[in-house]
Amino acid sequence: MPVAEAALRHGPMTIACTDCGTLQDIPSLPWGAIAICPRCDNRLQRTNGRSINGALACASATFVLLFPANLLPLMRASMLGMSRQSRVGTGVITLWQHHWVIVAALVALFAVVLPFIRFGLLSVVLAHLQLGGRPHWLGPAFRWSLHLDQWAMPDVFLIGCAVGYSRIAAAMPVTIGWGGICLIFAAILCMLSRATLDARAVWRALSPESDPPREEEDIIACQVCDLVRPACAEGSPCPRCGRRLHARKPDSMPRATALVIAGFALFFPANLFPMSTDRQFGVVVPHRIVDGIMELFQAHLWPLGVLIFCTSIAIPLLKLVGLSWFLISVWYGSRRQLRLKTRLCRLIDEIGRWSCVDVFTIAVFMPLMQFGGIVSTDAAAGAPAFLLVVVITMLASHAFDPRLMWDASLT
Repeated sequence: MPVAEAALRHGPMTIACTDCGTLQDIPSLPWGAIAICPRCDNRLQRTNGRSINGALACASATFVLLFPANLLPLMRASMLGMSRQSRVGTGVITLWQHHWVIVAALVALFAVVLPFIRFGLLSVVLAHLQLGGRPHWLGPAFRWSLHLDQWAMPDVFLIGCAVGYSRIAAAMPVTIGWGGICLIFAAILCMLSRATLDARAVWRALSPESDPPREEEDIIACQVCDLVRPACAEGSPCPRCGRRLHARKPDSMPRATALVIAGFALFFPANLFPMSTDRQFGVVVPHRIVDGIMELFQAHLWPLGVLIFCTSIAIPLLKLVGLSWFLISVWYGSRRQLRLKTRLCRLIDEIGRWSCVDVFTIAVFMPLMQFGGIVSTDAAAGAPAFLLVVVITMLASHAFDPRLMWDASLT
């Protein structure tokens, strides 16, 4: 059995829960078992449905499919004998040419650049493990592949394509190209790679845990790979993943507070100003987020309408209100609802990326709706504000350390 697969059947190990900071001894788990932190209900280990071979197959297939998904046409629309086609990069170029530089740069980063880096790194790391190689850069490379997981968004971009397709198909004939078909498979495999990857098994294959610390010894744990180290190692690089060790995330409270305030400041213009404008025979029609939702409902596309409401309005507001609740709880040392707040913190960290659907829809929609004086579409002032809200709240969620809520409750 390869070393990487053997790591799935691990023996006892000692880790610190990343959500509450409690030191946990995880025994050898049988197949299908789940280890849960008794203090905060965080899922520490799961043995079913995970395979390094499966994750390698999905990650490498996703990486390969990203090439035709980016190079071939996604969709083609026709009107009065004229046709327009859209690729992933076409939307970026169109946004840039229309001087929406921030939106163009972030769409290119999330939909084009980071997916290649994320799945390229993940494929290389898992392939090295299966072949028995352990170069010194493997730990940092896997750390970066995990860090980029939230920022590489082929699956979110696919939903944006589906919404864009529904908007265009209501007005004119539209066909899906080979790039769109490849994107569908790449997005599905992207989600499968996340579901099948056992990060802890990979870390153990890279470097097993050291002996459990003595009861009287102060310890800290790496926030990335959970490796437990003596407290005197704080400030030094983690020997397994290379990240600098800290007992808690540095400056977590001021950074998260500043980002949440910035998010609230941008949330209202993002929803009050139009995300895009349509020009039809010289008449300009602005579209706010709520207008797009109402159009989907009127077209009887209720599932997509509910999806856009959740991703574009409910999720950003939930993130801002939830993060505010966490910060206030730490400031006042609240002991109430700690498990609920920790679960909500995990949920916010996981769902934040899906708010990019509306902006991705514009990136897909714009190149297809450029028919001169007949019909044309452009982004509007709400688009950069909304995208910045998404990015800022994701950064705030990453900056906040949920262990501070548990620490504050003990004071």
